[in-house]
Amino acid sequence: MNAVFLDFATMGKDTLDPAPLLDVVPEVRFYDDTPDELRAERTRDAEIVLANKVRLDREILEQAPALRLIALTATGVDNVDLDTAAARDIAVCNIRAYCTRSIVEHVFAMLLCLCHSVIPYRDTVRSGAWQEAQDFCMLNHPLRELSAMTLGVVGHGVLGHGVASMARQFGMPVLIARRRGANALPDDDRTDFDDVLEQADVISLHCPLTDETRGLFGAAEFSKMKSDALLVNTARGALIDSAALVHALETGAIAGAAIDVLTQEPPVDGDPLLDYRRDNLIVTPHIAWGTREARQNAIDELAANVRAFLHGETRCRIV
Repeated sequence: MNAVFLDFATMGKDTLDPAPLLDVVPEVRFYDDTPDELRAERTRDAEIVLANKVRLDREILEQAPALRLIALTATGVDNVDLDTAAARDIAVCNIRAYCTRSIVEHVFAMLLCLCHSVIPYRDTVRSGAWQEAQDFCMLNHPLRELSAMTLGVVGHGVLGHGVASMARQFGMPVLIARRRGANALPDDDRTDFDDVLEQADVISLHCPLTDETRGLFGAAEFSKMKSDALLVNTARGALIDSAALVHALETGAIAGAAIDVLTQEPPVDGDPLLDYRRDNLIVTPHIAWGTREARQNAIDELAANVRAFLHGETRCRIV
């Protein structure tokens, strides 16, 4: 079938083996990226469109009469107009659980950096201060053990479950947040959202971005958290009000944060978190998912989804 991959470079193509995909669609055309003005041209005759972040809105889908499948190399499908896809009988599938280990390792790498003041201590040594110290060690930055901290997980899907499991290996008690405003069900072992805010020493976000979760963490939520609490976000940037987080960090409403995602990516229009320079914030450029192993898993899963579609199966179907 006529297939195109619109933004292969977003997968770090030079380190990946595309063979599993080529086995399924040997004639796929690979594009490193596809700017908005070329979307219609490149999808017009395609029967299968493979993509990561390229926006496939109603206008583009209506100009692609042959299109039968959109297969994404991501879990999120917010870049596709699902209503139009359904109306035009275009199948849409995502990939799932391909980067769990990568995300989990990133979360705890950042937590350990914050709790053990890794970056401040590195800078202390680079400055020459250790050479001039009076004692054999320096304890001028805080050091905290994870086992003494309670983890709150917001979003208990595959990723949230993976983070919770690793936290227990560190000896951390875990609270799973109930969806905000949801009533407790019989045998419900989850914790009310506001109680998680008040009780957790670390909160890690793993929920999808929806109308319900957009701006989930703002000034009101930060005011309920412990003053020595940490926030980690590897989910979606718009879950957090960036300006409110900066204010919370500056005023000591919370102790620190590790942020891997921003509302706009790349943040060409800036973001308050990018201008913050204190040691209690770590910002990384949406890399938590991106180990080589996880990216290869994504290609393998993409190929499996296309193969399933060609065989009339509904593997990982959203539409």
